[in-house]
Amino acid sequence: MIDLHTHSTASDGSCTPERLIDLALGAGLRAIALTDHDTMDGVQRARARAAGTDLLFISGVEIEIERPEGEFHLLGIGIDGNADALLEALAGVQAARRGRNARMVEKMQAAGIPITLEEIADVAGGQIISRAHFARVLVKKKVVSSIDAAFKRLIGKGMPYYEPRACLDLPAAAALIRQAGGFPVIAHPVSLALQGPALRVFAGACRDQGVAGIEAWHPNQTVKLCHRLEKLARSLGMLVTGGSDFHGEHMPNRKLGLTSGGREIPDQLLASLPLDVSLNRARG
Repeated sequence: MIDLHTHSTASDGSCTPERLIDLALGAGLRAIALTDHDTMDGVQRARARAAGTDLLFISGVEIEIERPEGEFHLLGIGIDGNADALLEALAGVQAARRGRNARMVEKMQAAGIPITLEEIADVAGGQIISRAHFARVLVKKKVVSSIDAAFKRLIGKGMPYYEPRACLDLPAAAALIRQAGGFPVIAHPVSLALQGPALRVFAGACRDQGVAGIEAWHPNQTVKLCHRLEKLARSLGMLVTGGSDFHGEHMPNRKLGLTSGGREIPDQLLASLPLDVSLNRARG
């Protein structure tokens, strides 16, 4: 098995980078990519933990892309070159995220919801505070009954306390990932809210703007849709990837190495990916 989409405490996962690697080894994974939201702060720690083991560690990131409808996330996988420009851009994205978080708290407080940035930061633990952390605090305070309810009723796009934030545009994000030695992949395409011909046109346009692949296999997608997305990627000459989108105990139904339908993510997918396996092995 492999897993090309995971998160740690560097963003909104519950496991430290080191714990993530330990779990991957325990699960018998052959390769794992750490793809935290808007940050690569956990990469060196995970790489160090994987060093000297049989696990292929792959550095990565997940970046939100500007899009008026749905949500568009871009995975950067195999980032092993000079990432200075990418890291600088991510710092700007993180600043925009902090501003968005402050605006969301202000709106909630004005509506009488007892919530502070400090307690959200305590839940987050790391530098990145996401809407998922807001959701966990809202559940803890019994404002809503579940994380899903928090997004559907309060903080999801179009909901009363949602606030947009500045994101990178696709050409810039794809170029930055490629300059850093990685390859850009459309994450969980179901979140785009596109189907049929519209999705094909969109994916083709992404390819023409530098995107290399599609995450065809993701637990939020049905097995039937995953097969369709794999077929779509291959028909467009794009790479096929798969991941669990693992977040640890925050999303206990997601297991390392497993994707839609509880299926194992086959390590055969590695063969077609532009990864310098020897380099990654050497670095851990």
